[in-house]
Amino acid sequence: MLSAKENYLKCLRGEVPDYVPTYTMGMIGVVDGPPSDMLVEPRIISEHRVRGGGKDIWGVEYVPTESTGNALIPKTSDFILDDITKWRDVIKAPDLSGVDWEKMCREDFEGRKLNRAVTAVGMNLHMGYFQTLMSFMGFSNGLCAMFEEPDEVKALFEYLCDFYCQVAAEYADYCKPDVWTMMDDTAAWANPFISPEMYREFLIPLYDRQAKIGRDRGLPISMHNCGKCECFLDDLVKIGVTMWDPAQTCNDLAGIKKKYGNRLVIAGGWDARDNLLSDNVTYEEIYGYTKGQFDKLTPGGGYCFLGMYLGAVGDERITKKNEMLHKAVDELKYKYY
Repeated sequence: MLSAKENYLKCLRGEVPDYVPTYTMGMIGVVDGPPSDMLVEPRIISEHRVRGGGKDIWGVEYVPTESTGNALIPKTSDFILDDITKWRDVIKAPDLSGVDWEKMCREDFEGRKLNRAVTAVGMNLHMGYFQTLMSFMGFSNGLCAMFEEPDEVKALFEYLCDFYCQVAAEYADYCKPDVWTMMDDTAAWANPFISPEMYREFLIPLYDRQAKIGRDRGLPISMHNCGKCECFLDDLVKIGVTMWDPAQTCNDLAGIKKKYGNRLVIAGGWDARDNLLSDNVTYEEIYGYTKGQFDKLTPGGGYCFLGMYLGAVGDERITKKNEMLHKAVDELKYKYY
């Protein structure tokens, strides 16, 4: 039987896996044993994440949120950019001269206790251009800037992309990733934040530049985009994206699977909603919902499970629900293919 890593990569190549893969992003506790995959981000970019908060490389203050297991969000009372036309005075990329990329990569791997023999490496750079703009300005000002000063926003995005692509070119040669990873949350549960036309105009050219680094290395490319973002998938597939997560159930996942087949792996398809959120939810209810999603999304391959309960660290109710979910997935994943 294939290892979890090889089974996951087989699915990303468009082949039918031996059993249902689990995509974890390397999050601890999602699976028993070593994860099939783990995200690695250059420490020069992700230091604030490693610290659990504080200022990022651009000066944005991040704070943990208790209700989501200490996930980080920008401090909403102190945005750093009020006027998009003044971004050149505020946003300054750090100097990369003298960076020891080999040492940084080695320490990143060691810090994550990463064993490449059993875990695939997905190299990520940042949380996304749209999200970064919102972290600089807040949603109201950020969205208004895209509408009122599109050329300034595009100039800022190109500046960010130049920096990130420079980091990628240096770091990737040492990281040697198995998967090229991109991220940008451009949608809420019910609707995207911007139109497909704006997405295509502002963001796709940047994603394409980053994706080219993965394409040139012959790597599968994943894209993280929460919410109802199905209207963006055509453009992402065109630039080489082969896996989309977390593929939330507000999207027409059955229709997406039918349209793209194994060209686009659906990683997700599981959301804790309605009775699944109850403190009294039973194992049978979790198992039944998970089986229904597997029945719908696994045929012919092109699917990785990704799902978990989020809550405060140490909340025993969340721990219990995740234990039941992991048990259900472990019991089900070998019953397909």
